[in-house]
Amino acid sequence: MQIALTDWYVRTPDTTIETMLNKTLKASVPGCVHTDLLAHNLIEDPYLDQNEHDVQWISSTDWNYSTTFEVTAKHLEMDRLELVCLGLDTIATLFINDQEIAKTYNMHRAYRFDVKPYVQLGQNTLTIHFAAPQTWSEAQRDKLGDLPNAYSVDNAPYNFIRKMACNYGWDWGPRLTTVGIWQPIYLEAWNTARIESVRPLINLNEDLSKAQVDINISLDKVVKADGVTLEVHLSSPTGETFYAGSALTFEVDNPELWFPVGYGEQPLYTLKLELKHGTHLLDEWETRLGFRKVVLDTSLDDIGSAFCFIINNKPVFIKGANWIPDDCFPTRVDKARYRNRIMQARDDKMNMLRIWGGGIYEQDDFYDLCDELGILVWQDFLFACAAYPEEEPYWSEVAAEARYQVTRLSPHPSLVLWNGNNENLWGYVSWDWQRQLEQQDDSSERTWGRGYYLDLLPNIVNELDSNRPYWPGSPYSGSLDLHPLADNYGCKHVWDAWNQTDYSVYRAYIPRFVSEFGHQAPPSFATLLESISERPLKPDSPAVLHHQKAINGNDKLHTRLAEHFPVPKDIHVWHYATQLNQARAMDYGVSHWRSYAPTCMGTLYWQLNDCWPVTSWAAVDGYGRKKPLWYASRRFYADKLMTVQPRGSHLALVIVNDSDEVWQDTITVQRYSFSGEVLYEQTYSIEVSARQNHQLILDDGFHAHKKDAELIRAWVGSADDISDAWWFFDVDKRLNYPVAEYQLDITPTEGGYKLELTAQTLLRDVVVYADKLEPNTEVSDQLITLLPQESFTFTVRAARVPTVDELRANQVILCANDVIHDNSLVAQNS
Repeated sequence: MQIALTDWYVRTPDTTIETMLNKTLKASVPGCVHTDLLAHNLIEDPYLDQNEHDVQWISSTDWNYSTTFEVTAKHLEMDRLELVCLGLDTIATLFINDQEIAKTYNMHRAYRFDVKPYVQLGQNTLTIHFAAPQTWSEAQRDKLGDLPNAYSVDNAPYNFIRKMACNYGWDWGPRLTTVGIWQPIYLEAWNTARIESVRPLINLNEDLSKAQVDINISLDKVVKADGVTLEVHLSSPTGETFYAGSALTFEVDNPELWFPVGYGEQPLYTLKLELKHGTHLLDEWETRLGFRKVVLDTSLDDIGSAFCFIINNKPVFIKGANWIPDDCFPTRVDKARYRNRIMQARDDKMNMLRIWGGGIYEQDDFYDLCDELGILVWQDFLFACAAYPEEEPYWSEVAAEARYQVTRLSPHPSLVLWNGNNENLWGYVSWDWQRQLEQQDDSSERTWGRGYYLDLLPNIVNELDSNRPYWPGSPYSGSLDLHPLADNYGCKHVWDAWNQTDYSVYRAYIPRFVSEFGHQAPPSFATLLESISERPLKPDSPAVLHHQKAINGNDKLHTRLAEHFPVPKDIHVWHYATQLNQARAMDYGVSHWRSYAPTCMGTLYWQLNDCWPVTSWAAVDGYGRKKPLWYASRRFYADKLMTVQPRGSHLALVIVNDSDEVWQDTITVQRYSFSGEVLYEQTYSIEVSARQNHQLILDDGFHAHKKDAELIRAWVGSADDISDAWWFFDVDKRLNYPVAEYQLDITPTEGGYKLELTAQTLLRDVVVYADKLEPNTEVSDQLITLLPQESFTFTVRAARVPTVDELRANQVILCANDVIHDNSLVAQNS
């Protein structure tokens, strides 16, 4: 029997806060202080302009949430009356009728408290006092002694509190350190017994023809709980009953297998448990299961050790991205928003998302949708870019958090890896942490997190979720005797291609798996206009720079751009050039690494999404709009890929067939002049086996004599939607592009319009920025390269149809030629 807790109010006991002086606000639960203050118009939106600065007082202030509830005689007659808190953020003291009942210290745990001794018949009060997280975490740091973290310069002691680390600010996120009741909270009265937790574990035999289901259940019972029975029901995706009985271990013959997208279907079985006392139903529990077997192959080979996910005996090349919290205020992310973002990943030909360790264990809807849509989940434990204390009470808090989350998430077939941390092993080895720890004035060696990653967490996973692999960190090479970035072992991060040098360095590495690499770009133009009010908008205007959180971020953005293009000053051309450079960088890296499968068996670029409007590494910006990188990803993550790659002194066309069918086709490879003349041509008949690569070494006729004005293009003869492969012989700034010329024709359609563009010159990487005319538009494709006299039709979803003059005047259509010839941008387009 649940008792809803409604009509919450929030106030601060701090009388020095002028904004809240004598104010008690109606609060939204689940929610946080920031969203409540926004709802009452007491703060400006921190996502806009530089308003973030004006709300920093919130995290240094204590807050009280309070409500009242009615207790009846019937509630008091029940064996137990408990307060259930599924998420408190973070340092909380709970009071009922002014009596302290509990303290909590962890955002990532659920809690349940016996409140029967504290309540009275009739009206009762519940107050939750939240300590200021910034102040509390600073005090813990001062008590224990500082530990290194990647953001120490900003006084961000996120490693001393079990809370969403990126709340304290990151190199893509604002400092909006939240406080509040962020998950459901209610009272529950019950008799005799209840289901406390369930861990259904599935083990498939070698040929996958039989599954053993082991239901590990924990019951909370009172003394008189004799005669309690448990009924188990398993039904197929069509509703057919597969098992009904009381045994907690049973077998299923010939189960329908769950596969990641691109490898098979995603059938989900329904498991339902009913706890009864006689004929009376005491409690019930339900989830969905997928029958699948996952192995992380890290076996030794002649060059190092593999890092390959094997699902149902099939090696899977991982194509995906890293996931961060989709909003700084997680309760604003509902199921529809999760679905939209995960579908953006699936439509982008991804098969995995890595939940990064500086955010949260996502809400149930996220994992449910990944189960339905076939998106694999790599789940970090929540440790990121810092040394973490292992002293009590931290050790016990981490243990309780891990046990809770492993149990909660164990039913999900999409979850295929538990990962110990993000970059902490690398940080200890390479970021001067050892020296800093040795300088601590302590009699004993300081802890820094190693015990979590190599002892506590693997032991908990092995105990509670033994059929799912664990890996100590990202990056990690399988042993502390090896550098975490060893090229031939484990999983690798490649960040020198952003921080120190051009993205061409990607080709210097042939790793086994790349779990992070990325390149920055600003958000969509509409997002810039909506989040920044400065006019005229400039690349270096104060608010634009405020929405760039990386250290020296714009300097790096421009340095990386200058390696390929002249750096434009015009905001439109700058915006296009930086977005193009981001897309090119990821295409360069992924295409190279896919061409070396099965040595390399996966890439997860940084990152799919953003939590606010910002210049970042994301493919989808903070308002959910797709950047050109998203469209590039759809090509370089396609099941069938052609890519031209250097192989020694020659070029090769690598044909990647990541499908279950043999790829038979005719491929034409041509060398062109920029004017469109065919200078050399070869045709090849190919037959590439399923899940295999094939390499064609191109002969000397494809090696241009005039590299600043020639290119190679490969295209297939079939009707399949397979992107052409292009090769240009030098970086753009040294290419002799013509001034872009083209003809436009607009045809209205239901829900928008079609825009046919006919090239009159070579046009490289055309992007249609329809959002400049109408923010909520979407374009069918981007980054289109055309030879003279070729046409392409863009389909645009929009509320109205623009004129050609509007497109021209607002610089809606841009291509790489324009970055070279930006002083004649508008005049040449007709």
